[in-house]
Amino acid sequence: MSNDNKTKGFKMKALKVGILSAVIGLTGYIQWASVEPDLMSNKEMLATVGVDESVHGKVVGDATTASLIFTMETLLNKNGGYQSNDLLIKARLYDNIANWEKGVVFMARDMGNALRTEFSRSQSQSVEDKALKNATPKLNFDTDSWMLPSTESQYQEGIDGFRDYLSRISDPTVPNAQFYARSDSLTYWLDLVSKRLGSYSQQLSAAIAKERINTDLAGDANAEQSTESSEEVHVKTPWLKLDDVFYEARGASWALVMYLRAVEDDFASVLADKNALVSLKQVIRELEGTQETMYSPMVLNGSPFGFTANHSLAMANYISRANAAIIDLRDLLNRG
Repeated sequence: MSNDNKTKGFKMKALKVGILSAVIGLTGYIQWASVEPDLMSNKEMLATVGVDESVHGKVVGDATTASLIFTMETLLNKNGGYQSNDLLIKARLYDNIANWEKGVVFMARDMGNALRTEFSRSQSQSVEDKALKNATPKLNFDTDSWMLPSTESQYQEGIDGFRDYLSRISDPTVPNAQFYARSDSLTYWLDLVSKRLGSYSQQLSAAIAKERINTDLAGDANAEQSTESSEEVHVKTPWLKLDDVFYEARGASWALVMYLRAVEDDFASVLADKNALVSLKQVIRELEGTQETMYSPMVLNGSPFGFTANHSLAMANYISRANAAIIDLRDLLNRG
């Protein structure tokens, strides 16, 4: 064999090795970056955010505020950092973790709005907290902007604002920054959560095509809608969207568990007064089921009573039961 042929053979082998190494490296990165963060206990969460354990318990609202900070910081600092705006995601090489992130962001937006409009205000005519006024809109920034400005920079500005609020409610010398643990404000947030979970439940259940009775105007004889619609509605989540909905719901449930554990702490007196603590614990228990290890490499969509699993229906089951428990909890809080 001539030297030229040997050189060409060596270059070809080197190219193959390089391509194989790149494929293995990319596969390893995707697997590493797709690992979902674990749930944490309240104590671990507060320590991660930096809340002094000796101060916690004396400050109403520090756990709820810290839980919002924790979920957003986890979003930015987990394996691979924030990924929804990464070029590999945009190229559709993988997207499960991006949808997980969206679920966290959507749930964080609801908590941020409740914190700004309800938890931090004593009544409708009170002045809203300036830090929260500036921080909350930052969470509404596009989830996939990668420059000028980047999504991460906007979310970080929001986190900084929530940290400012947390430091002030923890400082007894700053009486104008408060967190009000009241049943009506908690009910407001739970109503947002219930609507969010109801949407996920419907989308997940629609993994199997079915005809649904149109109940849009049920319960109000005088209710009207913009245009006419049929008595039955065909619902079906597109096959290519099944995993998107699944992981978005999984991310939202992860964030919600962290928020509910914090609420259990901050609203302990309110929940005890309404004898509603058990109901809240039941919601948490149901949502914890959504965080079980996913052993399948893909979201399966078997028939309801078929040979293969239907992960969407399993997730819908947990979320539907959690939502039913939230509705019961709201009823308890609304009673005198």
